Amino acid sequence: EGEPLAGTAAATSSDVAVRKKNRNRSPFYQGWKRFKKHRLAVVGLAWVILFFIAGIIGPWVAPYDYRIGDFLAINQGPSWTHIFGTDNVGHDMFSQILYSIRSALIVAVGATLVSFVIGVILGLWAGLRGGLADAIIMRGVDFMMTLPGFLFALILVVLLGRGYWSLILAIGIPGWAGYARLVRSLVLGMRNGEMVEAARALGASQAHIARRYMLPNVTGSMAVSLAFGIPGDLAQIAGLSIFGMGLQPPIPSFGNMLAQAGDNILGFPWLLYFPAGIFAITLLAFLFVADGLQEAFNPKGGH
Repeated sequence: EGEPLAGTAAATSSDVAVRKKNRNRSPFYQGWKRFKKHRLAVVGLAWVILFFIAGIIGPWVAPYDYRIGDFLAINQGPSWTHIFGTDNVGHDMFSQILYSIRSALIVAVGATLVSFVIGVILGLWAGLRGGLADAIIMRGVDFMMTLPGFLFALILVVLLGRGYWSLILAIGIPGWAGYARLVRSLVLGMRNGEMVEAARALGASQAHIARRYMLPNVTGSMAVSLAFGIPGDLAQIAGLSIFGMGLQPPIPSFGNMLAQAGDNILGFPWLLYFPAGIFAITLLAFLFVADGLQEAFNPKGGH
């Protein structure tokens, strides 16, 4: 009886060793190992995770309602009652920042996804179909790349309004061209590969080829582009708010707080320091993560 048990134990340990070896060889595991070597990227990832958590739970943990000001505590400096101070109508700055994080994430992530989905679909279509479809789409890409993205977003906000969906579309629609160009270039490099040619010979549709062979091979580059895209959209949101075209007050946003702080920076500097500091750190954190992902998916330094 001992020999079968010993054989079973040996087989089990062998299977575990094989699974561990295969896991260590997986692209994700190898990419994570390279990512961890980038210390700033790891620190940035921790901050980004904290930022998302704050955006999700912020409205429930904020000590004060962003719509209600305390007129007896106008422009007070940081204290135990208001750790980040208050603004010129008595709003608690810490609560304002928590709500601003949520607003920024809703618009930035939404706008980035709009750009990403449009760009990926058009880039795949142009790269796979070629011919007239490719020519039309790439002329559209060239046209969009020549337009100032911020100015285009500003015009769309004027036309669509200053709500969440309006800002998501206004920022997201002009941003698709970069994703489309990147996806098309990646697809062109794989379009005549052996696996794709074999799939065509077997009668596979373009949609099947795109889903089965193209998308999995552009995931790494797309992750890097998304990581760079979110901070860019965050900066656009803040810029629109500074120009008075962001989210309609009283909805808090970093841009609204920065615009308000500009008029009071000498007398009440905390109105600028806290929102500007958190916003700047967040942009840097996303850029560090993007840089780490680039090294993880392009270990030879390709961009």
